[in-house]
Amino acid sequence: MTTHRIAVIQDGPVPGDAMATAEKMGRLAATAKAQGAELALFPEAFVGGYPKGADFHIFLGGRTPQGRAQYQRYAETAIAVPGPVTERIGQIAAELEIFIVVGVIERDGGTLYCTVLFFSHEGELLGKHRKLMPTALERLLWGFGDGSTFPIFDTPLGKLGAVVCWENYMPLLRMAMYSKQIQIYCAPTADDKPTWVSSMQHVALEGRCFVLSACQHLRGKDFPPEFHNALEINPDTVLMRGGSCIVDPMGQLLAGPVYDEDAILLADIDLCAITRGKMDFDVVGHYARPDIFSLTVDERPKPPVTTLKG
Repeated sequence: MTTHRIAVIQDGPVPGDAMATAEKMGRLAATAKAQGAELALFPEAFVGGYPKGADFHIFLGGRTPQGRAQYQRYAETAIAVPGPVTERIGQIAAELEIFIVVGVIERDGGTLYCTVLFFSHEGELLGKHRKLMPTALERLLWGFGDGSTFPIFDTPLGKLGAVVCWENYMPLLRMAMYSKQIQIYCAPTADDKPTWVSSMQHVALEGRCFVLSACQHLRGKDFPPEFHNALEINPDTVLMRGGSCIVDPMGQLLAGPVYDEDAILLADIDLCAITRGKMDFDVVGHYARPDIFSLTVDERPKPPVTTLKG
């Protein structure tokens, strides 16, 4: 089969509780599955949280005890990969027989990472992608990924991968993904601006791939109450308004964007549309100029400490 139904989930997490958020994921994925979805994409930092407006009491040249205490709580909400929460998400994927792609906050040692996890319809944790370049204040909370978590998975639905939020504005990263012949390009994000949708249409056109973008619908009631927020909020304040969408390889919107509400977006994708689109444009094939331009991608792990034993 070349045609598959996919779903993009626009919602918010259970604040401060990763396992409860996983259970909420199960309910949302079940709703998508009941409508025929074979894959469900969840937003950036859905598990572990994207506490928009949190400032962690940070200012240039200084950190505070209050901010460190809030960071401690944030780190406690982050998850190990693998670990109990990933095991539960895998169980959900297997029970529903659905692929799940979800943004999480991963804890590894003393560092947090903004990570995307991929689960098969049999419940296997296929792998992960760590965000290469956190944006602005995110860099004080999250570490940097390296080229070793840069996978494309060859699934029954097509070649599946993810690029997170403003990583999508890194042209060389996109080129590397296109070179892997990505077909289902997942773009979980925290960008709810109207300009984001045009960026997703550009990526789909450029890469001749299906683009799925999921952004949270986050309200004040979803914000961890123990965190200081630099924004004026109440329970109904919209902190992140969504804008999720699904785009075909010719840049046409198949679903969305949807703003200011919880939503499950559905679309049927036909992988043959990718081949038809590449008749006149293949950015890593007949439309490339390797005699002028070249790109080298280093996918070797870059651990800070390497132990050599004789």
